Amino acid sequence: MHEDARRQRAPRHPGRNRPRSGQPSSGTSSSGRPQSRKPQSGQRRSGSYQSGPRRSGQPSGGRRGPSGAAAPPSELDRALAAALAAPPPEPTTFAALGLPEALVTALATRGITEPFAIQSRALPDALGGRDVLGKAQTGSGKTLAFGLPVLARLAGPSLGGRPRPRAKAPRALVLVPTRELAVQVADVLQPLGRALNVTVTTVYGGVSIARQIDIVRRGVDLVVATPGRLIDLIDRGACTLDDIEITVLDEADHMADLGFMPAVTKILDLTPAGVQRLLFSATLDRGVGQLVTSYLSNPAVCAVAPAEIDAGTAEHSMLVLDSGEKVAVAAEIASRPSRTLVFVRTKHGADRLARQFSRAGVDAAAIHGNLTQNQRRRALAGFAAGHPRVLVATDVAARGIHVDDVELVMHFDPPNDHKDYLHRSGRTARAGADGLVVALVEHGQVREVERMHASAGISSERHNVAAGHEVVREIATTGTPVPPPPPAAPAIPAGRPRGSRPRRPRETRYGDGRAPEARSRDTWSRDGRSGPARRPGTDGPAPAARRGQPGRRRGAAGQPG
Repeated sequence: MHEDARRQRAPRHPGRNRPRSGQPSSGTSSSGRPQSRKPQSGQRRSGSYQSGPRRSGQPSGGRRGPSGAAAPPSELDRALAAALAAPPPEPTTFAALGLPEALVTALATRGITEPFAIQSRALPDALGGRDVLGKAQTGSGKTLAFGLPVLARLAGPSLGGRPRPRAKAPRALVLVPTRELAVQVADVLQPLGRALNVTVTTVYGGVSIARQIDIVRRGVDLVVATPGRLIDLIDRGACTLDDIEITVLDEADHMADLGFMPAVTKILDLTPAGVQRLLFSATLDRGVGQLVTSYLSNPAVCAVAPAEIDAGTAEHSMLVLDSGEKVAVAAEIASRPSRTLVFVRTKHGADRLARQFSRAGVDAAAIHGNLTQNQRRRALAGFAAGHPRVLVATDVAARGIHVDDVELVMHFDPPNDHKDYLHRSGRTARAGADGLVVALVEHGQVREVERMHASAGISSERHNVAAGHEVVREIATTGTPVPPPPPAAPAIPAGRPRGSRPRRPRETRYGDGRAPEARSRDTWSRDGRSGPARRPGTDGPAPAARRGQPGRRRGAAGQPG
């Protein structure tokens, strides 16, 4: 890191300069940031967690005591428990939550009129400038829960009077773990940003960095980025975080799983001290609790229980089988007429299973981290259109999959833990729709999967099956058929490519109007000399005679002879 960047970056532990637990936090903080506003009548105030300084070597969250026994719940644990125990918020509107009129209109244009539970809980405090810790599962509406406050802050009280972003200096930052999730978040926020004249761009790996550098250099309001590529831009001097006003960490637990925490803390250290921060995560283990303690100041805690998520009804089934029957059963189920999302553990396993499906007559595509961004985008676009109907994905690549009408999720390989099981299964039964989740389990994996289901709070039906079993046949015949693909464009007639120049007739390619055969009979075309031609097997003049012809030998002073 350059020396000037070291001098400009914020302290590594902003919480050390903030009020300790128990000190009053009304008015403004030591950094001059406004604290949370008072809740309006009819609104429920979110839970509060007062973060304080963290001693060196102190375990995050206080999970274990010195003897290894479970320690008493930390203040953060108690705040989360209180937020989960709070009654569901009463139905309300986005306008009543304090969103700008232009943003409410843009939402209504897209058919979004009522906020989800996590949005109702998080928006009042986030719009008031307070740090927010949100705990919610996939499909709960987290993107708008943090995206709407960011857009409202960037738009400002007057759309025409807000400052224009400086070159290389975005005003807001959203950090996400994967490329697909970055694209998904940007697809949601860009249409709303256009209504407010707020520019949104993405920064992630797998594509050319030159275009991303050019966009950021010209000035942009909001950057949705993965940690690694953003650090690449910063190291190249193409981006600075000096003007950041609000920072969002989405799926912080997954960033911890991927080992991104050092990069995340480096990026947060480069943002100005005291900026507003919003952190959303499904869990608070794996270092996320320590991140909250170090970087969030007196956050409002907003938690939504899975029962409050409008996720429809998902039916879970465990199909126990022999390992030799696994591919045949999976192919039979994947032949159903509706979209099917299949999860595997490894990248090579995804490619192998997609090929096995194709050999069984089931058109399928694979998506994983070894593909380029364009390849992954084409696979997702084809699956969203329903052609192919089957997509085989790894856990990392599937974090950004947001496709409607996925009626079946198949766990071909068991996930690592119950949280990954919930993330996988959350790709179906979204927005009130119904879905089916099927786990293909070998006999030696039954106990492990049963414990996983218990940890996830899932009850599933168990069936011992093989290829052609009645349960497999029943699943293979269910589902809403995907509409057929649109008719293909008419083929271009054979001939010259569209837009190219016509080829000249063969007889006139030499410029003298004669066919090549006629030219070769009476001209010497190799060196441009007129006269009788000598070709192998013909009665042309002898070489000596040709050498003796005037005008053909090199003369004095470099003149042509």
